[in-house]
Amino acid sequence: QVQLVESGGGLVQSGGSLRLSCAASGSRFNLYAMGWYRQAPGKQREVVARITSEGSTNYADPVLGRFTISRDNAKNTVYLQMDSLKPEDTAVYYCRAQYFRNYWGQGTQVTVSS
Repeated sequence: QVQLVESGGGLVQSGGSLRLSCAASGSRFNLYAMGWYRQAPGKQREVVARITSEGSTNYADPVLGRFTISRDNAKNTVYLQMDSLKPEDTAVYYCRAQYFRNYWGQGTQVTVSS
């Protein structure tokens, strides 16, 4: 069982920055593929960014060039640095771990005011 705890959400003005963190349990974090997803009110959950166990990354087009995903295996943590935030980035952001199955965190709210 993998437990995920997100933090770092909040209210920020358009153009601002936030860094989300996701701390994972388990001794094999270096083997987990990790990802950040988001769900805005009335919309389906969508992928934001993903990082493999080897460190390869990919991003959804709306955040490309503004968001950066990274991981620190020594701290069992994955990060999402969000810059140049826009009101349309407002959503609940979820962390996901893939290790034989999917595990989800409880989510953290990000609100971007115009």
